[in-house]
Amino acid sequence: MSHSQRQRWLVVLAFGLVYLFWGSTYLGIKIAVKHIAPALMCGVRFSIAGWLMLAWCGLSGRKIRYSTSELVKMAVIGNLLLLGGNYTLSWAEQVVPSGLAALLVAITPLWFLVLDKLLLGDHKITARGIAGLILGIGGMVVLLWPELRATGGLGRKELWAALMLPLGSFSWALGSVLSKRWDSGADRLSSTAWQMAFAGIGNLILAFAVEDVRNVTWTATGVGAILYLVVCGSWIGYTAYIYLLGHVPTSKVSTYAYVNPVVAVFLGWAIEHETVDRFILAGSAVVILSVILVTSAEVKSAKDEKLAGVGAQSDD
Repeated sequence: MSHSQRQRWLVVLAFGLVYLFWGSTYLGIKIAVKHIAPALMCGVRFSIAGWLMLAWCGLSGRKIRYSTSELVKMAVIGNLLLLGGNYTLSWAEQVVPSGLAALLVAITPLWFLVLDKLLLGDHKITARGIAGLILGIGGMVVLLWPELRATGGLGRKELWAALMLPLGSFSWALGSVLSKRWDSGADRLSSTAWQMAFAGIGNLILAFAVEDVRNVTWTATGVGAILYLVVCGSWIGYTAYIYLLGHVPTSKVSTYAYVNPVVAVFLGWAIEHETVDRFILAGSAVVILSVILVTSAEVKSAKDEKLAGVGAQSDD
């Protein structure tokens, strides 16, 4: 098997792992935060995953020592992804059903489109991309319509928690785009380990600052959920995701956002008996369509368009 064929199969495998395991982590998080406060849960999860992976990298001879500037960038990326993005999701899932949370997080590719334009080059968003952005906002309104109309305390609390998820997905997208922009050729596995380790520290600092960590009850179910998230969500899913960021355009990597919700909604319905009503069905269709429009839209370089315009004028 040639190098290009091997890499192609690794990309396919990485997509499969991200699609499957990240879809299931929404349910894992939902179960975990029933027993353990979200920041503490995230701090323990990413500390275990990061430091153990870093130790394995060191023992296997991989490079784990980096310059201060490189470590700072890893810390920024890790905390944008796993504190700003993952903690927000975990916090929201205390009251938001896992399937609905996954659908709201599915707007992440919309942020990718905007941030790719701003941070990765002078790009112009096409009409299809703009249509996808508008449609995605409409899909969110449909998904949240029952909460928007709710007058009770629980409905309002769920609404505010749900509205935090787009902010978390923005943090996730920003961390992902910066990961691509700041790519220095560092070892993928060890840099991923450092990101998780730094995110573990960030989440633990937040936990000790805002949560009652002294009175936590470490149930078997809660610990089991964390271990599942460590192995399947962090070691397998997150490592596959970082690998894809280094080998595939971000617009293609972000296709996980319309596969994961399908897995999450099904598991939430089958295991947690979450409601799948007409708003979930209609909203999910609109959101997924918007993501497909965005990820399939061509992102044109303004510089290329200018050159094309000059070429057209010279032909006249």
